[in-house]
Amino acid sequence: MTFDLPTIWAAIIAFSVLTYVILDGFDLGVGILFPFAQSEQDRSTMMNTIAPVWDGNETWLVMGGGGLMAVFPLAYAVIMPALYMPITLMLLGLIFRGVAFEYRWRTVRWKGVWDVAFAAGSFIAAFCQGIALGALVQGIKIADRAYAGGWWDWLTAFSLLTGVAVVFGYALLGATWLIMKTEGGIQVQMRFFSWGLGAITLALIGLVSLITPFQNPAFFARWFAWPQMAFSITVPILVTYAAYRLFLGLNDHKDASPFLASLSIFVLCFIGIGISFYPNIVPPSLSIQDAAAPDKSLSFALYGTVVLVPMILAYTAYSYWVFRGKIDPDEGYH
Repeated sequence: MTFDLPTIWAAIIAFSVLTYVILDGFDLGVGILFPFAQSEQDRSTMMNTIAPVWDGNETWLVMGGGGLMAVFPLAYAVIMPALYMPITLMLLGLIFRGVAFEYRWRTVRWKGVWDVAFAAGSFIAAFCQGIALGALVQGIKIADRAYAGGWWDWLTAFSLLTGVAVVFGYALLGATWLIMKTEGGIQVQMRFFSWGLGAITLALIGLVSLITPFQNPAFFARWFAWPQMAFSITVPILVTYAAYRLFLGLNDHKDASPFLASLSIFVLCFIGIGISFYPNIVPPSLSIQDAAAPDKSLSFALYGTVVLVPMILAYTAYSYWVFRGKIDPDEGYH
């Protein structure tokens, strides 16, 4: 039996990126909401909800980026120069928020500085991820198997729109995560925020979804040509249902269901991106097959991945299980 190794690896990379988005998305969202905390204790509680898991969440970013370089080197060589600026800013944002986790607990005089670093780093990382996504969707110019665009091609009205959409989406994930993990004043505040964040996120998703098919004729065909349309139409239907579950959970004062509904919206949006992209890995012209490393390299890397990914999933699941339940405001990360 022969396996289509490039497609298998594309699925692995897509899974890694999706897992990063839904896991690191809510802890970036907590950082985005950090300036709106009503007291120092609330800020500490917000940070404590993600302190045990945030660095493990970013494992998936390393997995996705490292995997892309190893198994789709041509895609990596095209994407990096095209998106050098937003990717660099994203990494700087992640570094500042990571340092803030350690330093804000060990100082009084400079705690405000590290609070700003945590919030600003979270916002910058989220915004730049959205910009990178928008730049990918609108397409990257390639000539002679190399990036052929300019330094600022990534900066467009569409990429800025997707950046704003990701910021609001992550803030929604963060707010619903805090509903699930906290009680009292923070939970009430975040439940209130979630109504507005949910409405804005869905409006932005709708706007981006309407514009995306017109970025590339192939996107339009994948969404609206028959018989593909019979499958693709299920995505907006399911997003509508997930939105209904989100607002129903908020209205009924549920703890977990708003967060699960928000995650579902992100998963469905990611599936929508996959419908637009496939079989390309870098729109509009670089396919999965063309970007892949030789089959021997893909096969060799797959052996380690088959062992590594279940291990990462296991310790991730274990860490969430150990730190399940509500956060005690008087205990936490020190």
